[in-house]
Amino acid sequence: MAISVSSPRVIIHGGAGGSLRSKGGLEAVRSILRGIVTRVYGCVADDGSARDGVVLGCRLLEDEPRFNAGTGSVLQSDGQVRMSSALMDGASSRFSGVINVSGLKNPIEVAQFLQGERDRVLSDVGAKELLRELQVPVFNPLTDLRLKEWMEERKGGFERTMASTLAEPQDDEAGRGTIGVVVLDGQGNIAAGTSTGGKGFERVGRVSDSAMPAGNYANGVAGVSCTGIGEDIIDECLAAKIVVRTTDGLSLREAFDRSIGESTENRRDLGAIGLDRAGAIAWGKTSEILVAAYHDGEEIGDTLELGDGMQVGSCGV
Repeated sequence: MAISVSSPRVIIHGGAGGSLRSKGGLEAVRSILRGIVTRVYGCVADDGSARDGVVLGCRLLEDEPRFNAGTGSVLQSDGQVRMSSALMDGASSRFSGVINVSGLKNPIEVAQFLQGERDRVLSDVGAKELLRELQVPVFNPLTDLRLKEWMEERKGGFERTMASTLAEPQDDEAGRGTIGVVVLDGQGNIAAGTSTGGKGFERVGRVSDSAMPAGNYANGVAGVSCTGIGEDIIDECLAAKIVVRTTDGLSLREAFDRSIGESTENRRDLGAIGLDRAGAIAWGKTSEILVAAYHDGEEIGDTLELGDGMQVGSCGV
């Protein structure tokens, strides 16, 4: 049952992985994240639902070419962009998503449409047919930086196992790119959304965690979005694990502490953000950085300057 909270809560991420290369890069990403958090918070504070806020936040992050989702997505080994996205509405306990879809601007909007369908997770062929039925305009999300990145990597026979977390000039730091949003609205409802272009340079047909409950999960108690190495997140079933532990009585912070600790012991490379119905916000990582920002109902904060290695943080209740 939904509960009334004093104000909404919002947390978003733009990936996890290698360090931001410069203070200028850090400040630019910080400005982008905080601007998006502000817009999402404003939407939900103005009587928007948690699901509305998540879709808005994911769309804005997909439209920002620095991040590996929507515009700015990385290329797979054959030089094609294939994206995955998921939306879970905790109020209805409904999960929807698309896997390896191409030729559109905002995969999260297709996941949103599928919330009302009987068949709620579609792969590439089915998703393409749905786009035709909905008359979604064809859009090429490829950017010059991502094309250059792929062409340079092709020269070396794709020796790197993934592309950069953020699309930056001369950015050669290997990383893990995904975007995600988790929102608590004023009625106590929670929703979570995640979107990605994949690892980059991967085998055609590879499926990420983003359109699975392992990488994106919410119920009436908590919501979590993950980022990092998809296979590591799947092996940990991280998002669902944190939400279930919170549902079973651990505090959100305790659920993050235990789950990120286990991931560290298992040598995983990942990060996660989440919140619960009481208004607590939490995040954790095993990677070098977690590109995330949040609004706790009073002020905006971010995780861009956390130390290397395992870190778990929280604020609120």
